[in-house]
Amino acid sequence: MNRIFFWGLLVLVAVMIFFTPHLRAETNAGEAPVLPTPTVAAANHAPVYDTGDTAWVLASSSFVLLMTPGLAFFYGGLVRRENILSILMQCFMAMCLVTLLWVTVGYTLAFGTDRGGLIGGFDYLFLRGMEKPSGLAPTIPHIVFMAFQMKFAIIAPALTAGAYAERMKFSAFCIFTVLWSLLIYSPICHWVWGGGFLGRDGALDFAGGAVVHISAGMSALAAALMLGRRRNHLSPPHNLPLAILGAGLLWFGWFGFNGGSALGANALAGIALVTTQVATAAAGATWALMDWLFHKKPTTLGMISGVVAGLVAITPAAGFVTPMAAIVIGIVSAVLCWLMVTVVKSKLGYDDTLDAFGIHGIGGIIGALLTGVFASAVVNPLVAHPPSEQFLIQIKATFIPAIFSFVGSVILFKIVDMLVGLRVDEQDEHVGLDLTQHKENAYTWNE
Repeated sequence: MNRIFFWGLLVLVAVMIFFTPHLRAETNAGEAPVLPTPTVAAANHAPVYDTGDTAWVLASSSFVLLMTPGLAFFYGGLVRRENILSILMQCFMAMCLVTLLWVTVGYTLAFGTDRGGLIGGFDYLFLRGMEKPSGLAPTIPHIVFMAFQMKFAIIAPALTAGAYAERMKFSAFCIFTVLWSLLIYSPICHWVWGGGFLGRDGALDFAGGAVVHISAGMSALAAALMLGRRRNHLSPPHNLPLAILGAGLLWFGWFGFNGGSALGANALAGIALVTTQVATAAAGATWALMDWLFHKKPTTLGMISGVVAGLVAITPAAGFVTPMAAIVIGIVSAVLCWLMVTVVKSKLGYDDTLDAFGIHGIGGIIGALLTGVFASAVVNPLVAHPPSEQFLIQIKATFIPAIFSFVGSVILFKIVDMLVGLRVDEQDEHVGLDLTQHKENAYTWNE
């Protein structure tokens, strides 16, 4: 299998070198450079971009990238100490693999010219055509829009790792991440944002409720069911301060996630930042209160779980609702995710290790549906339907991606299982994935 990866990488590099003109630092006669300078822009009548919008989306892109290391710390603090490096490795490998996929073929499948409402064409294969503005973000360079969207594509498969943490082979993770990114994420992204049938029908998803969280959450549920329970599924978090640090980085990065999705330095970005903050605060406080009422003590783990639930739920609604509606979304998401994580999961008996489905899947569904209830044309003129009609549209835009992601992920897991096997053996799981999968230990103990 290692040889297959090696030769596959060589083939990919060869294809890029010999068939992609961007790698040869040359342009054809009359072709504008990817990033025209002001002088060249004036000479070739190239578009002049808004520098404020460009600066904000560049900064937001960096914020969103920081969320994946933040997720690594959040997940890493919650697993056994023998598995923290495996979580960090999975998140950072997702950053590497998805980046290469996105700039070669993933972006064009998501945002290329629509093909039947289902998938994008090959307009931007190997980043061809970046000299032309994107119709979705005309005030910023196309390559900046591409880079911003790349960070969403990176974190989506990393989120699924929360369901199969502590028991999945690293080789299986790599293959699944590649297949899922191309065959699940890019199509759903196109359906909602890239000109596909859901977006044309009026679906509202400001920053990735369906595209990122529902798709990843339903894949997480498929993983939990396919891999089964851990042998020691009741092990407590080994480092809660590390998880709290990760949650803080996620909260910070989410301002780029949601605020940057305005695609400009404007009032809509301000609305998205405020709704993100208040929904998250409401959800964190509500989860702590639920713990206090039913478990007698508020917990830090509960608080940060509520924070993430609020962040997830406000994501599809951030640029469509008022701050007061955002508070309601935060409270509702915290209550329902709390019930899913603390009650439903134990009754049904599935092992969603770090509650990727319980928080991202359920939180994404709640947020997407409540967007249909609270979306206001006063906040965003893209809201074109009354609440009753918009809610019906949101139901369709929620459950079609959910079903597609779940069924598609089950099929992909079966394929990966046939290729390399999904799960480590019992001895490797007991020893821990850090040592058995990576020959490393996170901590040195002097006894």
